[in-house]
Amino acid sequence: MELSSPESWTLLQGSLVFCVCAAIIALAGTRITRIVDQLADRTGIGEAAAGAVLLGASTSLGGSVLSVTAAWHGNAELAVSNALGGIAVQTFFLAVADMVYRRANLEHAAASVPNMMQNGLLICLLALILFAPHLPDVTFFGVHPVTPALLGAYIFGIYLVRDASESPMWRPSITRETWEDEPDDVTAMPPLLRLWTEFLALMLVLGIAGWMLEPAATVIADRANLSQTIVGVMLTAISTSIPELVTSIAAVRRGALTLAVSGIIGGNAFDTLFTAASDIAYRDGSIYHAMPEDSVFWAALTLLMSGVLMMGLIRRERHGIGQIGTESVVIMVLYLLGVVLLLTG
Repeated sequence: MELSSPESWTLLQGSLVFCVCAAIIALAGTRITRIVDQLADRTGIGEAAAGAVLLGASTSLGGSVLSVTAAWHGNAELAVSNALGGIAVQTFFLAVADMVYRRANLEHAAASVPNMMQNGLLICLLALILFAPHLPDVTFFGVHPVTPALLGAYIFGIYLVRDASESPMWRPSITRETWEDEPDDVTAMPPLLRLWTEFLALMLVLGIAGWMLEPAATVIADRANLSQTIVGVMLTAISTSIPELVTSIAAVRRGALTLAVSGIIGGNAFDTLFTAASDIAYRDGSIYHAMPEDSVFWAALTLLMSGVLMMGLIRRERHGIGQIGTESVVIMVLYLLGVVLLLTG
């Protein structure tokens, strides 16, 4: 394809828009970490709850807008693959954050009941998504019954996470490597109104960037002759998940270990709602029954990675292979294997 051809220029323009939006998402996501950490201390809700709800939802906003926009335009494959691919790559990013924290394995240092509850919720939500294609292909007002079930399960699950945080029935053993969630000095922080204002402004930026990213990704898929699954898993999912990588590493460096883990796991649980929201936006029936086999594979792979992470949170190995948790190594291998199978399949 010659550079002077209209197709080449369209591909170039789409790629430039894609890169600019991805950079905006990365910068806004980096800034929002500090804001959420301070909101967790100023409001008293704690890092685990703030990571699950505020950080998880805000850093996932770009991806959610992209999936919903893709579904509205009838691109079910891109919508679902972006959502499921985002969960997989963010779990991979948690293993990367484990490499950054050298004192002990992150699963050991950031042990908490809310983080385990969030991961259990994620496993349940992924199982619902995998279960949906095997149910009758019926919709009510264009929405499959699994969609309200996903939304209800998420809301109830967040309630259980909060309850487990406030009144835990058991606690992890505290070791010298365990980093407990201790609030910082709130008197040195900006006023609460300013924090909320900046938080909402950054969320708006992330949403607009995600909205602009969808048509650029569609152009790249069309002009480069790539499947929407490859674009969704390898391009949009990674680019919209950059905030999770940046924020988790930034949180680890700030010593906010619980926030780092809960931000990833909470964001993953929130990302399953991309599928529910996409089903509502999709006008050609049930989006679950439009899922290609590659998307089902990524859902199953993500479920496996989440199960491995759950075992790591329970096992709490202090040091593993090369000072990295054994579970983190397994998660990275599983993700890279999935990428290889996607590109060579």
